[in-house]
Amino acid sequence: MASHIVGYPRMGPKRELKFALESFWDNKSSAEDLQKVAADLRSSIWQQMAAAGIKYIPSNTFSYYDQVLDATSMLGAVPPRYGWNGGEIGFDTYFSMARGNASVPAMEMTKWFDTNYHFIVPELGPDVNFSYASHKAVDEYKEAKALGVDTIPVLIGPVSYLLLSKPAKGVEKTFSLLSLLPKILPIYKEVIAELKAAGALWIQFDEPTLVLDLDSHQLQAFTAAYAELETTLSGLNVLIETYFADLTAEAYKTLTELKGVTAYGLDLVRGTQTIDLIKSNFPKGKYLFAGVVDGRNIWANDLASSLSTLQALEAVVGKDKLVVSTSCSLLHTAVDLVNETKLDDEIKSWLAFAAQKVVEVNALAKALAGQKDEAFFTANASAQASRKSSPRVTNEAVQKAAAALKDSDHRRATNVTARLDAQQKKLNLPVLPTTTIGSFPQTLELRRVRREYKANKISEDDYVKAIKEEIKKVVDLQEELDIDVLVHGEPERNDMVEYFGEQLSGFAFTVNGWVQSYGSRCVKPPIIYGDVSRPKPMTVFWSSTAQSMTKRPMKGMLTGPVTILNWSFVRNDQPRFETCYQIALAIKDEVEDLEKAGINVIQIDEAALREGLPLRKSEHAFYQKWAVHSFRITNCGVQDTTQIHTHMCYSNFNDIIHSIIDMDADVITIENSRSDEKLLSVFREGVKYGAGIGPGVYDIHSPRIPSTEEIADRINKMLAVLETNILWVNPDCGLKTRKYAEVKPALSNMVAAAKLLRTQLASAK
Repeated sequence: MASHIVGYPRMGPKRELKFALESFWDNKSSAEDLQKVAADLRSSIWQQMAAAGIKYIPSNTFSYYDQVLDATSMLGAVPPRYGWNGGEIGFDTYFSMARGNASVPAMEMTKWFDTNYHFIVPELGPDVNFSYASHKAVDEYKEAKALGVDTIPVLIGPVSYLLLSKPAKGVEKTFSLLSLLPKILPIYKEVIAELKAAGALWIQFDEPTLVLDLDSHQLQAFTAAYAELETTLSGLNVLIETYFADLTAEAYKTLTELKGVTAYGLDLVRGTQTIDLIKSNFPKGKYLFAGVVDGRNIWANDLASSLSTLQALEAVVGKDKLVVSTSCSLLHTAVDLVNETKLDDEIKSWLAFAAQKVVEVNALAKALAGQKDEAFFTANASAQASRKSSPRVTNEAVQKAAAALKDSDHRRATNVTARLDAQQKKLNLPVLPTTTIGSFPQTLELRRVRREYKANKISEDDYVKAIKEEIKKVVDLQEELDIDVLVHGEPERNDMVEYFGEQLSGFAFTVNGWVQSYGSRCVKPPIIYGDVSRPKPMTVFWSSTAQSMTKRPMKGMLTGPVTILNWSFVRNDQPRFETCYQIALAIKDEVEDLEKAGINVIQIDEAALREGLPLRKSEHAFYQKWAVHSFRITNCGVQDTTQIHTHMCYSNFNDIIHSIIDMDADVITIENSRSDEKLLSVFREGVKYGAGIGPGVYDIHSPRIPSTEEIADRINKMLAVLETNILWVNPDCGLKTRKYAEVKPALSNMVAAAKLLRTQLASAK
């Protein structure tokens, strides 16, 4: 029985690629140095999978930034502003598209489906001259083959590539991206021909958009694309891989009738209803790559349950046509549990990271072939039972409190207009008030202090002194820049979710459980294994300390319950909304303690609220109801004069704008600049928003420093669709990943732009 892995983490077990990328970007190492680190990681991954017995090993799933940008490079779809003149795309052009450069901004970045991974959105139009401009897929296949590993090259499928793209600036928004299919398929044919010539026997096309709500025209595009590729694909085994959700009956029919396709990869973890479609009608003679091992979470597979599912499927598709696989790429999980030295043995026995999932896939394949490892299965069953019965998982008081929440909608008693009036009397802010989103640059010295404190190398007194000094530096800088509402810079936090999880019960933490978010940015999601509560205040000391250093309003900075949920590895033994309500109650306690401590502005970030939106429209209403309810629970008890902010970043917000309004925050700051001010189109189309709003005026994920004039122009565009008295001026996101040499001039220009507009508005009266 064969086994397959959809994709594998790229960063390396100790984030080797992250550090190599950042060294290269900082001009501290060469392109050759970066390429060597990457080649060593690829070699290690391929050989690890081969040693584990995996038959179908992927190649071209490695990336220096993201796989969609790799496809853009392969197709030569470089926007003209990057000055690319043809030929093989090199690092300069590639990273300029991803990160921007001194003269031009980066391309838009958004979330990959409902994950915390991001991709660079292709900018396309009728005048794009596609050309075969990156041979990476072929090069990596040959590289693996030279190491003695025959792989399945993986490409983003042509239809999904177009459906994930957007019309370029200046192109009509109604432009049909699918009309470009005849222009990109010739490049796909060139790539396929080269892979065949190099000896490839299989090819994998990732077509994840098949799980979305697609109309008949979009489904027809899949049929047309693979019919056009059929001749070129002749002689190859072709796998179409989908993931993250069920297929509709129409999408399943389209998929299983595609010309020239040998195999179908289906997510049977998040797509359990797809099993019914398989059982009712699976094409004779085709392969099923059954995704039964979860690529999105870190819980050990229930091997007995998965084996039972596989045995039922085997009876439908045939013994020689069933391949055991992961539900999606393992990119979304941590790399290797072996590197976790501080997790206790009980919790560790409940987990499986990418390396362990590879072993699980192979163990299931062998068991299906009659070579069951009884000891491995017995240990797995024991761990499953331990998790179900462990007293550390359940807290009856928490469960009772969360269950009682369903009886109220937890709205604040006064409407937002009246609250804003009360807050303005207390805060006395100018028109177009300026603020930042929370974090300030995390210097090497600051990271050293936190690291040494965690390792017990410095005392708590020394740690508190160092953090207070950092807060004072950040407060003084903001006062010098004349920012209106200040933040303390979050020097005590490495990660916004990890920081809170460390102080809440029901959470566990890893040492090296890093997961790529975008580019070199990695996060270390907490593990929610049990019921959640707050034993003691988490941020009150630091926020109060910061407020004592200034007469200006100081924001208390919290992460919201939906974001903590969506940016954690969440327990899979109860519905997600129940866990979210538990977190909401814990954050509510913190909000009320901050208010008692004299903090008049409290930001509860819900950066990931949009990210958790289910891929199916039929499931949207239920998610939005409990997600928005969870946010309102956190702040329903505060006074009218306490101003509640929230923040959202890097998602498509337009389709949840009514839920954002329903959150009933006093002020929302929201990503805007990198998405061509797409957010503003909602207000142009007549949506009325009465609360304060700060669409980001510049992109913090790029090192580029915007001018005062550029920021003022953005603010003017906002003023064309938003009332002056509700508009805030702020960056897109937190400043943690930037350097002070970038932050100071950018914020200085931002404040100057706000003052310029205030003067113009005053003189116009």
